[in-house]
Amino acid sequence: MPRYARLAATARYLPEIEVSNDDLRRRFDQALPDFVNKMEESSGIRSRWQAPDSWSTSDVALPAARLAIERAGCRPEDVDLIVVGTDSPDYITPATSVVLQHKLGAKRAGTFDVGCACASFPTGIASAAGIIATNPAINTVLVVGVYRMSRLADPNDPLIYFYGDGAGAAVLTAGEEPGFLGAAFQADGAYARHWGIFSGGTVEPATEESVRAGRTTVKMLERYPPEINHEGWPRLVRKLASDIHTGLDAIDFIIFTQVRKPSIELVMQDLGIPMEKTHTVMEQWGYTGSACIPMALDDAIEKKRVAPGALLVLVGSGVGYNQAAVAMRV
Repeated sequence: MPRYARLAATARYLPEIEVSNDDLRRRFDQALPDFVNKMEESSGIRSRWQAPDSWSTSDVALPAARLAIERAGCRPEDVDLIVVGTDSPDYITPATSVVLQHKLGAKRAGTFDVGCACASFPTGIASAAGIIATNPAINTVLVVGVYRMSRLADPNDPLIYFYGDGAGAAVLTAGEEPGFLGAAFQADGAYARHWGIFSGGTVEPATEESVRAGRTTVKMLERYPPEINHEGWPRLVRKLASDIHTGLDAIDFIIFTQVRKPSIELVMQDLGIPMEKTHTVMEQWGYTGSACIPMALDDAIEKKRVAPGALLVLVGSGVGYNQAAVAMRV
């Protein structure tokens, strides 16, 4: 009998400290007049939320993980596997997932991290689904996308405009009906030096000089051309639809990385899918990176925009660059 991963529950966590665009105008307008206005117009982001300074990434992940497990009718000790997707980890090593496992009290669970930046959540879903399909002993998997990039950013860098903290989680359980249908991936490492944290790893271990120069904080060194998403997302969705033998018109709901609302509008038009079949949250929550897709999904489910049995597609895009898409029946 085939085994499929099925979506049992979702949840999200948004921290309580709001940083509005007006807050950023007061900070940056003297040095960079009209910068925030231009970013607001081009992205749609009006606000973002941040965790207290004392919180790590696993602390942000914990409330969403707990709520998803509760909504799935499970206990932490019922979880077989925890997958955490983030590019703002607690540490370079050990994995953030193992820290979260301990904080959750999920004593039976194995763990691993996915480090595909903002493509991590669909990559984590695809990984979890494959493990469930091929391992009869794995029946309950917690997948978390979490972002705490504000903690790793220079507060004087205007690009903190984007960084909102948050977490989204999903519980996948084994079933006999699909469920998870398929995944597609694409990447181009030629862009690996465009945006990232470039000191603190093996290329350049952190030193006093690299800290003073700001290389241990997140930096954009070169802008990404817009066609990476404007052309890459439609190509990925078409490949996924072909791989699972369905047409674009069969997609009931689709959620993209929440970085620029105009990009989502352009891509939906390219695909011929009406905007009513997508959902955006960046306007009020900012760019929450690895967390933005599960947060948007949970919000859409809460608002009853995703019906039971719907064909759902999730499309993630992250620095590197990495892109991933998954399809499932809700």
